[in-house]
Amino acid sequence: MNISVIICAYNEKRWDTLVATITSIQQQSTRAHEIIQVIDNNPALASRVRTQFSGLTVIENHGPRGLSHARNLGIEHSSGDIIAFIDDDAIADKDWLFHLTQGYNDEQVVGVGGYVSSAWSGKRPSWFPEEFDWVVGCSYRGLPSAACRVRNFIGCNMSFRRNVLVTAGGFHRDLGRVNAHPVGCEETELCIRIQQLMPNGVLLYEPTAQVKHIIAVSREDWSYFLSRCFFEGRSKAKVARLIGSDDGLSSERNYTMRTLPLGMLYGLRDTFAQRNLYGIARSGAIVAGLLYTVSGYVSGAIAA
Repeated sequence: MNISVIICAYNEKRWDTLVATITSIQQQSTRAHEIIQVIDNNPALASRVRTQFSGLTVIENHGPRGLSHARNLGIEHSSGDIIAFIDDDAIADKDWLFHLTQGYNDEQVVGVGGYVSSAWSGKRPSWFPEEFDWVVGCSYRGLPSAACRVRNFIGCNMSFRRNVLVTAGGFHRDLGRVNAHPVGCEETELCIRIQQLMPNGVLLYEPTAQVKHIIAVSREDWSYFLSRCFFEGRSKAKVARLIGSDDGLSSERNYTMRTLPLGMLYGLRDTFAQRNLYGIARSGAIVAGLLYTVSGYVSGAIAA
């Protein structure tokens, strides 16, 4: 089963991590059929990648900017039976592709996604709750610990059958990051749309398929945390308009009613049982993150 890997990049500031990303794909225990590097409106970066690397295809996006457009361009130029996506600031475990492809032995599986661990540039902020690791594009506390069916994947560690992506029409062009603007949910919308089109299809979460996400220092502060929560809410409002609030918010309801209250209890436990004052800080961050996310959602719903 051939697998194409698509990496999208737009900024030379991430050069070191991009090199690590490409190298990790080239060194996989299961060899990729092809590696497609999409460069979003940056000819200098495209030239640099071509000079540095061999054995990969460099595609330049000269059209509208944004991650969704870049990913769709990569899909158009791919030829593998399976298409996997990884970000330009993530490093794949050497058996990443092996574990992704194993899931496709089941014909009902239309996509496989994996676990994203966090690699902080500095020390992990003591106030940062694990329940909000999605803020920095990583797997968070509350996700399943074993392989199972899920609603959607995390964008920097996901794969789909190529024919499924073609049938679904790829990523929605009105969603997704443009440069560093912290909006997204394009992978959530795509996953939900695929399941609406193919109710019997399975999106499989396989936690043994792992990548490590490098967290930039700029994402380690309080202002980024709150901003990202707000724009996540706005993005979710747009997704709910596109595919319906029942499907668009199904996972979020369980997350809000179960995962976050447990996270607050963990923080309070750490404060009183272990005399760790950062525990109450994490509980406070959960409350603030939820409030900012909800306010973003309301803002997005009103703006519609």
